[in-house]
Amino acid sequence: MGSVYAPWRITTFIAILVVFKVQAVPTLYGGDADAGELREDILDINSEADLNLFEGDIAGDPRRNAILDERRRWKFPIPYILTDSLELNAKGVIQQAFEAYRLKSCVDFKPYEGESTYISFTKLSGCWSFVGDDKVGQNLSIGARCDTKAIVEHELLHALGFYHEQSRSDRDDYVKIWWDQIIEGKEHNFNKYEDDFITDLNTPYDYESVMHYRPLSFNKNATIPTITTAIPAFNEIIGQRLDFSAVDLLRLNRMYDCTNTHTLLDQCSFELINICGMIQGETDQADWVQTLSSAEETDHTLAGRCRDAGYFMRFDTSKATVGKSALLESRILYPKRSEQCLQFFYKMIGPPGDRLLVWVRTDDGTGNVCSVKKEDDQEADQVSYFLRDGDDAWNIAHVTLKVKERFRYFFQGVVGSNNNTAGAILIDDITLTETTCPSGVWRIQNFTGLLATTPAGGHIRSKPFYSAEGYAYGISLYPKGRDGTYPDYVGVTFHLCSGENDGVMEWPVINRQATVTAMDQDPDAKLRMSATRSFTTDTTNPYWVKPTSTSGAEWDASCNCYRGSEYGWTTFLSHDQLHRKSFLKNDDLIIIADFDDLTHLVKTEVPVQPKSPSDDLPEEETPRQEEEMADGPKHRQARAAPSDPCSPAPCLNGGVCVVEKHGKATCRCASGQATYYAGETCEKQHIDGSILGILIGGAAGTIVLTLAIFSVIRRSH
Repeated sequence: MGSVYAPWRITTFIAILVVFKVQAVPTLYGGDADAGELREDILDINSEADLNLFEGDIAGDPRRNAILDERRRWKFPIPYILTDSLELNAKGVIQQAFEAYRLKSCVDFKPYEGESTYISFTKLSGCWSFVGDDKVGQNLSIGARCDTKAIVEHELLHALGFYHEQSRSDRDDYVKIWWDQIIEGKEHNFNKYEDDFITDLNTPYDYESVMHYRPLSFNKNATIPTITTAIPAFNEIIGQRLDFSAVDLLRLNRMYDCTNTHTLLDQCSFELINICGMIQGETDQADWVQTLSSAEETDHTLAGRCRDAGYFMRFDTSKATVGKSALLESRILYPKRSEQCLQFFYKMIGPPGDRLLVWVRTDDGTGNVCSVKKEDDQEADQVSYFLRDGDDAWNIAHVTLKVKERFRYFFQGVVGSNNNTAGAILIDDITLTETTCPSGVWRIQNFTGLLATTPAGGHIRSKPFYSAEGYAYGISLYPKGRDGTYPDYVGVTFHLCSGENDGVMEWPVINRQATVTAMDQDPDAKLRMSATRSFTTDTTNPYWVKPTSTSGAEWDASCNCYRGSEYGWTTFLSHDQLHRKSFLKNDDLIIIADFDDLTHLVKTEVPVQPKSPSDDLPEEETPRQEEEMADGPKHRQARAAPSDPCSPAPCLNGGVCVVEKHGKATCRCASGQATYYAGETCEKQHIDGSILGILIGGAAGTIVLTLAIFSVIRRSH
């Protein structure tokens, strides 16, 4: 078997060297916030800082993990401190990561209020975290250039108890480590570990994990990978930094026994016959009908790609009298916050005039959810309504709800004109979250056509959007990059626009965070892996002054406004990445944007209150363990670089230094299929006994066989 497998590996490696694409990081110029998809990753940043950490970004004793030791698992919500050493953008990105955990898992966070265990987010050298809950408070470093949502998610997964994907015991079935291409002295970062050290929680190997190394990790040569995949198609997927993968979430929710999330109230793609518990109205004149996708009317979930699958809800408006309506109501929902965002896709077919309205029913005070929401104490009014906008395509909608008690939301389709031709209103892929709706949503149709016809450097611009404060802004999109250097990437920039509120707004506008997202249109909000990038405004950048003719802004007659200087990303997202997820469903690219005030995060640090660690320890902790954890703050103070007995690393031949009780450093020596290392510093190499027995047995067998052959030859003569 080995003689067949090895040549296959060599052939694969040669093929990879031929096709493997390595893009240089774009040179930053005035209008770029960072290198976008090509920005440095965790290991690049930590290598530049010359950090000697376990697997590149894990601090402390790696054996103390929450997967195997349940006492090191966190209790939710996790107290946190945002120290003022953090960059403002990092603080905003950390908040984004918190919301991602709340949307997709049962993990939650709260501001520190004197607890003995907490996470202190701080800006030290590089991006790193401890593994599991140390019970005494611990640092998580978001250093320079670590301020992306995916990197914060990655480091928090370490803090929650997880390791890198390629450390699994079965990883050699899925990836190949090219040991001769690894920087000398860094080989130990590619060791694999048995289930008594790292366990996969009975989940499959995940090429898409946000915890996976990238192909060029710790490499000697900038163009030659150190890790490649057994299935070549995944070589450009491992190490993705978009968001959690489905298996990342499966493990997280399995380890912490999550049965629900915090901010996902409802979602439905109408694939099941129970239509997610939605009900038809009793006082209307027609019904919404669950309809199978067809060539004439495709669903949004599967975009008509699957036969006998892909359903949506349909209200037939053809041959109907004006005013005829149909109601579709949700199940009763129980909010925890005071604001919600209802996102859904809709399509309106036929002549103009038909309307789609969104209403809310709340508790009428008697326990019945039947009172239609009233706005500002006026007559009953709908939350929002939509008209046909001239095309028969699927449109995305966001509706802000502000409900504090249990409620139902419902859709009302209304016939707006007498017509004898085909007409209908369609609804699909509903998501209701307890989050704020985005202030800017831009649906770009026929994106593949734009790619084919737009030259490098060519761009399109959105209409102006308004932030919650009242600032007007716009987005520019470059289908083939902002110049000819990166034609395989989409460039995206942000700019201020002149608007109706400019006279009362504060200028220059600083301490705001611009966030732009290319939306993954997966119907399941928990599984979306959208591309999100952010930056913050400050006084060092001249772009954030009031856009006028005297400030250098450009007049745009299409919006009757001035557009300020652009700032963003030349390489926001690659064309390859666009086609891997559901970024281009129905050939529509959806860009979501926000411009949020982070002034309240400028000063966030609070002093740590001394407290006995034993207060939060489980009853089964032994006095020795309590004493060991009580000693923790002496070498792991918040906002202080960790003092590590394993630094500098004493272990040779890929051994891993671990800290035993009382702070003594010992080496965990690496072992292979044929050899293993031993000694205080793993300096002695030994051949495995079973292998040695096979070699001796093989040699003895060869001698016996040779003597037998000579005996036969002698007899024949």
